[in-house]
Amino acid sequence: MLSRAARPALRAGAAVSSRAAAPTATFATLREIEGRLKSIRNIEKITKTMKIVASTKLTRAQRAMADSRKYGETSNQVYESAETKPLEGEGKKKLLVVVSSDKGLCGGVHSGLSRYIRRRALTDSNFDLVILGDKCRSQLQRTNSKEIVLNFAGLGKDVPTFAEAQGIADQIVMLPGDYSDVEIIYNKFVNAQTYEPTIIEAFSEEAIAASPNFSAFEVDDELLANLREYGLANSLFWALCEGHACEISARRNAMDNASKNAGEMINRYQILFNRTRQAVITGELVEIITGATASEDM
Repeated sequence: MLSRAARPALRAGAAVSSRAAAPTATFATLREIEGRLKSIRNIEKITKTMKIVASTKLTRAQRAMADSRKYGETSNQVYESAETKPLEGEGKKKLLVVVSSDKGLCGGVHSGLSRYIRRRALTDSNFDLVILGDKCRSQLQRTNSKEIVLNFAGLGKDVPTFAEAQGIADQIVMLPGDYSDVEIIYNKFVNAQTYEPTIIEAFSEEAIAASPNFSAFEVDDELLANLREYGLANSLFWALCEGHACEISARRNAMDNASKNAGEMINRYQILFNRTRQAVITGELVEIITGATASEDM
């Protein structure tokens, strides 16, 4: 049994030992919160900067998209006037050209195209794939690797040019397969918030020659291959520019949402930091008062 004289000294010793041990864990927690706040603020700066860059690029991308539509719509008017239709042949595959890019951080603008291909493969798998851009290639490689016959990388760094579309068209024309039809699948720009997978028909040389009203254009047979390749390049240029505008718009929206989420996280962690610091200060005051009271009892 401890004497009454020894009890105040024991309480004072316990208060000193707790005062030495407790702040270590609390201050470590404060340092962790402060470090996380710093990281989130740095992320917010990056996302805000990326949003500003995307907003600056969007005007240029929309201007290029409007110009490219004239190329694609002109080719489509020729096919519509000639009443061109895909050839129906036994065992002939379709060639699907998927227009994506190499860059990410733009929401689901690329994955939407991949989902469209996967859904289509469930009902009709008689097609081959040409993929523009590494994003859709990496996504479809897991599920449709056997259908991929050609892919292109290095896209999405800048506004697409007709020279790039022409080079891609040259490679597609040289593919050995005998295809009944060529479909270009791309993201159509609806507005700054909306885009949707859309198809442009790019017909084979045989389909163009078999058009009911094609003779009205008086195109020589030896020039038919050039006409087909030029029409394919026009459609590819249109799809590339539309897809680029959708990607820039989606990146701006994604960075805007990321900046808002970072701001909300900063507010929550700032409140947590203030409450934790206040708890530390209150705890220290309690320990000081307790120690002073114990000293007076002694």
